[in-house]
Amino acid sequence: MTQLLNTLTETPSQTAGPYVHIGCIPTFAGVTGIYPQDLGLSPIQDGAKGEQITITGSVIDGTGWTLRDAMLESWQPDAAGKFPGHPNADPAVTGFARFAADKDSGEFTLRTVKPGAVPARNGAPQAPHISLWIVARGINIGLQTRIYFQDEDNSQDPLLARIEQRPRVDTLIAKKTGPGQYRFDIRLQGDNETVFLDI
Repeated sequence: MTQLLNTLTETPSQTAGPYVHIGCIPTFAGVTGIYPQDLGLSPIQDGAKGEQITITGSVIDGTGWTLRDAMLESWQPDAAGKFPGHPNADPAVTGFARFAADKDSGEFTLRTVKPGAVPARNGAPQAPHISLWIVARGINIGLQTRIYFQDEDNSQDPLLARIEQRPRVDTLIAKKTGPGQYRFDIRLQGDNETVFLDI
């Protein structure tokens, strides 16, 4: 006898779990010999034009716990606001990086060049920013967000302008902590939850 299909229920989604590091950044996970170096090790190469910066931060869950198994990917333009493949883009900027939170502290570090404003298509240019994708335990679908910079003019950015609850804009702004140093924490839930994008 055939079971009616309308009696079947959807199975639970699977979170990223501990295996995302093994598949995406195996050297970080202690698995060597797959690649000479992990893919996306740095978004820049020697000779990249622009201001060299370092962004540090943590991914924090709704209880205030810092996730020590988060993995992030970043995508950005060069210092002139041009992405790889665009005319006159800096060949020393790949724009892509894949990195993980420290296993002990949960803190991540991204060393790159400060991106330039992305030229406008039909409106205001996008303020300098870096796009992020975040996965970790408990996250069923990777989260998308952006890093903007405290010391840039973000007032005309079209994405930031669409955020109706204006105090939440601050959750996308990296705070300057020193010359070329920024802090950007990602809060998954609760007070000061980071704005995530439905892309």
